[in-house]
Amino acid sequence: MIETSGSVGDVAHAIQLALAPVFMLTGIAGILNVMAGRLARIVDRGRSVSEGSFGPEQATRVRDELLNLEHRRKLTGWSINACTLAALLTCMVVATLFAEAMLGLPLRTAAGAFFIASMGALIVGLATFLREVHLSHLTVRIPIAQLQL
Repeated sequence: MIETSGSVGDVAHAIQLALAPVFMLTGIAGILNVMAGRLARIVDRGRSVSEGSFGPEQATRVRDELLNLEHRRKLTGWSINACTLAALLTCMVVATLFAEAMLGLPLRTAAGAFFIASMGALIVGLATFLREVHLSHLTVRIPIAQLQL
């Protein structure tokens, strides 16, 4: 049996410290949900374009759209990977805080390092996602003149 050097108060304090990273995990989960939805729409559009029958006059447009969709798919994939890494590192923060409280180990530096790494991964994921959104806005044009109001 492992002896704990932390008291009930230490564990309660660890729970209080771990509460903010847990809320951060909820936010990251929401972001990942949005990214997964965009990735699904990109893949669906790619399938519909690649399975469609187009004449030779449309070949360049179709090729360009497929290249764009592939670029957006890669960006979204990188975004999902980076945000998932941020979530894993945030879990490490929580685990480290509890290990420190329960085992009495000096792990504050490790918890801080995991948190900084988590923020870095989240920044990369969000920046990459922002790039994908920007790219989608550059390539999707709605012909307003053709709409009848």
